[in-house]
Amino acid sequence: MRQSQLFTHTRREAPRDEASKNAQLLIRAGYIHKEMAGVYSFLPLGWRVLENIMRIIREEMNAIGGQEVHLSALQSRALWEQTDRWSDEKVDIWFKTTLAAGGEVGLAPTHEEPITAIMREHIASYRDLPQLPYQIQLKFRNELRARSGLMRGREFFMKDMYTFARTEKEHEELYERVKQAYFTIFRRLGLGDRTYLTFASGGIFSRYSHEFQTVADIGEDTIYLDKTKGIAVNKEVLEESVLADLGLEQDKLEEVRAVEVGNIFSLGTRFSKALGCVFKDAEGKERHPIMGCYGIGPNRLMGLIAELFADERGLVWPKTVAPYSAHIVALSDEPAVKNAAEKVYQDLQQANIEVCYDDRDGVSAGEKLSDADLLGIPLQLRVGMKSLKESAVDVFDRATGEERRVPLTQISETVKSAI
Repeated sequence: MRQSQLFTHTRREAPRDEASKNAQLLIRAGYIHKEMAGVYSFLPLGWRVLENIMRIIREEMNAIGGQEVHLSALQSRALWEQTDRWSDEKVDIWFKTTLAAGGEVGLAPTHEEPITAIMREHIASYRDLPQLPYQIQLKFRNELRARSGLMRGREFFMKDMYTFARTEKEHEELYERVKQAYFTIFRRLGLGDRTYLTFASGGIFSRYSHEFQTVADIGEDTIYLDKTKGIAVNKEVLEESVLADLGLEQDKLEEVRAVEVGNIFSLGTRFSKALGCVFKDAEGKERHPIMGCYGIGPNRLMGLIAELFADERGLVWPKTVAPYSAHIVALSDEPAVKNAAEKVYQDLQQANIEVCYDDRDGVSAGEKLSDADLLGIPLQLRVGMKSLKESAVDVFDRATGEERRVPLTQISETVKSAI
């Protein structure tokens, strides 16, 4: 990407109607555009970041046997009435509308009903199980107070997986498989050292559900953390009986704020029974599949990463999710500088390294470097007359602040090694 061709521009000031740090930074850097409270459009750089997050999630879901689908956002009233979840009294975050031809439809806040209805037509025998369908799709929730930028919205992407198992034992094995995959996802996103498995209410299906909570001062949740054991308890279930069950001691728990970045929970046969999803076991007896549900919000992850890794100069993306691996900055319009920067750009492209090149004319070196810091791409390759006198480029690490002079002939190798 040549920055002169990028239609987005940086802004010095944050929008007055945006209170959250993550949205302020992402709007200033030209990653997102605010449509209304809780609704954001993703611009070229922002979409690349979001796609990188979704790619990591997708890879780990595929690795455990997940099959990706894409379900309709428009939802049938009749289907949701079968599970008693159409009423606004039961689910108070619906977006609903009336069709011109008559009848009412909703925009899906989640997809347990439709995926179960689909599987009803494809599961007949125990040989058809287990199944792990998942999707990464827009969800719509009529939140009363959409706040915290990308971390709580009215329209957002969600990865939701649903498992269908023959037995409770098989369900537990699938549940554990997904749990471990979630740990891998958060580790790859750079959140592994601050994200903890957190025990929360299990509702009617099991004693506990599990949340993945990332410790952060901006978090809406309060959790009680045992760092030695690497687990936490949500405030809502903090009772002596729960602590005893989990082998935790009150005086060893640290109260912290956290952001829920994922959750997994058992559904039992609640939806398979209500929607008539059955299979025949080895003895020919009809049974209902045991289900699990597993969610991760890519938008929320992007907002949290932006918030956690930013500094006073702007965004600082982890290498795994950054829109580009390197950012070439031509520090002057001198022909020698422009020619050298162009050569670096071409070399990195040939080495299959995704790179952004600030080739804008008439923009000062200070403004280019300020923009580069705001954009937060991991490596800045600063091409200027001083470094070219040594046939070199200054390589600046955005996360560590370290800078070193690297010979032009070693740039591609240096960038590859760094990423």
